[in-house]
Amino acid sequence: MRMQLYLTILAFVLASCGTSPTSPAVESAKSAVTAPNEAVAKPAPVELAPVPVTVPAGQRVLVRTIHALSTKTARGGQAFSAVLTEPLTAADGTLIAPRGATTSGVVVASDPGGRVKVVAHLSVRLTGIELAGKSTGIATSIFTRRAPAAKKKDALKIGAGSGAGTVIGAVAGGGVGAAIGAGAGAGAGAGAGAGAGAGVGTGVVLLTRGAPAVIPSESLLTVALSRPLTITR
Repeated sequence: MRMQLYLTILAFVLASCGTSPTSPAVESAKSAVTAPNEAVAKPAPVELAPVPVTVPAGQRVLVRTIHALSTKTARGGQAFSAVLTEPLTAADGTLIAPRGATTSGVVVASDPGGRVKVVAHLSVRLTGIELAGKSTGIATSIFTRRAPAAKKKDALKIGAGSGAGTVIGAVAGGGVGAAIGAGAGAGAGAGAGAGAGAGVGTGVVLLTRGAPAVIPSESLLTVALSRPLTITR
């Protein structure tokens, strides 16, 4: 009787072990392994901090003008455009602006010159450069173009006036010389006419303004940065 009870309990225990349910942890692990289409989380991209790049003061900037400028028409404050003829680079060699980049500038002074000694002069400087499609302000040294001196032309004008006066004076003096001596009268008349003619020629020079100062289109200008240019990349 007692043996039969032991056998019954043993059979019950064995049956219970064979049908024990799987633990929740095991089921979760199986699901993770057998789910091939489950999305895997990706790490967020790392954003790099902007790095400043500097072009030092004194760096030369070479440009080519697009339109002509002249003291006949240009006025102080007038804007103009040009393009880089050489790439602009930072101190470490980093490219800041490529060859052909657009630059902007302004007329600093436009003096047509005086009528005696002062020749015309035209001064310009750069104020901006196009970087990544946007205009960035810059400050540069001043480029000045002066008109050619007019001394030779002035001398020709005075000489022409003197020559004309000599001829007129000689004719007039010759008439007077017929009464008091043709030779003396002609000489005196010629001398007086030459002096008067020279005075007329000098007057023409004083009333005539000299040649204008001109920066033709396609002119090469060289300036230098007067303060550092710093950008972030």
